[in-house]
Amino acid sequence: MKRSAGTAVGAAAALLLATGCSSDEGVGPAFERGPSSAASASASASREAAPSASPAPAKGSVKVVSTVTEGLASPWGLATLPDGDLLVSSRDEGTITRVDAGTGGKTLIGSVPGVAPAGEGGLLGIAVSPTYASDQLVYAYFTTAGDNRIARMFHDTKKPAGQQLGAPDTVLRGIPKGTIHNGGRIAFGPDKMLYAGTGETGDTGLAQDKESLAGKILRMTPDGEPVHGNPEADSLVYSLGHRNVQGLAWDSEKRLWAAEFGQNTWDELNLIEPGKNYGWPVAEGKAGKAGYVDPVEQWRTSEASPSGIAYAEGSIWMAGLRGERLWRIPLAGRESSADPQAFLEGEYGRLRTVLAAGGDRMWLVTSETDDRGTPRAGDDRILLLEVS
Repeated sequence: MKRSAGTAVGAAAALLLATGCSSDEGVGPAFERGPSSAASASASASREAAPSASPAPAKGSVKVVSTVTEGLASPWGLATLPDGDLLVSSRDEGTITRVDAGTGGKTLIGSVPGVAPAGEGGLLGIAVSPTYASDQLVYAYFTTAGDNRIARMFHDTKKPAGQQLGAPDTVLRGIPKGTIHNGGRIAFGPDKMLYAGTGETGDTGLAQDKESLAGKILRMTPDGEPVHGNPEADSLVYSLGHRNVQGLAWDSEKRLWAAEFGQNTWDELNLIEPGKNYGWPVAEGKAGKAGYVDPVEQWRTSEASPSGIAYAEGSIWMAGLRGERLWRIPLAGRESSADPQAFLEGEYGRLRTVLAAGGDRMWLVTSETDDRGTPRAGDDRILLLEVS
């Protein structure tokens, strides 16, 4: 059954002026404010009060094992097929490509009809059905001329390259769209339900509007229906008060974590709980305001502008766009166990997506060809990392 919801948004340019930022990734010196002593003290106190758990080591490591493939155009979403190969979406071209994880060979599997790339919109997150072995379904979150939506497509590997995607079956339509803040990350959770991070499109009030799908984390069945146990009956809304969620990951205890773009002061890593309000636009970063959940960690926008996250080796790993680095956030239960640690700073440019590959291995996708980077020969690429 197809569902529809959402609220029309105003002109993007006016909203950009109203929100005081030119993009998710905060461009310019006005965004380079350092952390306050109060915020640092709050972070220290939070760690001291953390519940007893086996913490990840304070210090970790990252080794680039190999460059899996190069020459990708505006890559955004990444998913793993059961045989270990990768699917990668192109935001601006509206295509999905299969990458041989061993040789790096690329095969275009097809284009997604209806994608209307503009600004930060286009073909964004992708996910493989938990029952792909039997249904061969690939899910995609994408921007159309009128909304953001989630659709699933049959992946027929017996057809020629470029013709392997079936017609989209829309499972959710009506997510508000904008030139900015379209969210876009989708992932199947340990409960086999589909989760989606959405943005508030630059219309900040939508994040607190329970009737809007914008500025939320959504939880639905694979068919796009509300899940029994969601905070409100007949609602897809799992959490609210988000500015622009582009990172979703679960830890070893099945807790959901999300990365979120701040406006001009704080980017956030949040521990997500059903029904909770994460503050935007009333609160940004560790504001300590009653009724709103503070992030577990926060960063200056110049150091992060986070997109994808993954969980591996006891830590959350967070890809930074403007920050051009990979952050490691070691965990002890529901808290961070030590200060976040940065890797690969400036080595590969903007980093868009990170995905666990099992054990101490992860995939990392660069993002230099999205109109905000400075592409070099070989961009964009997928890297295989070894982490600890």
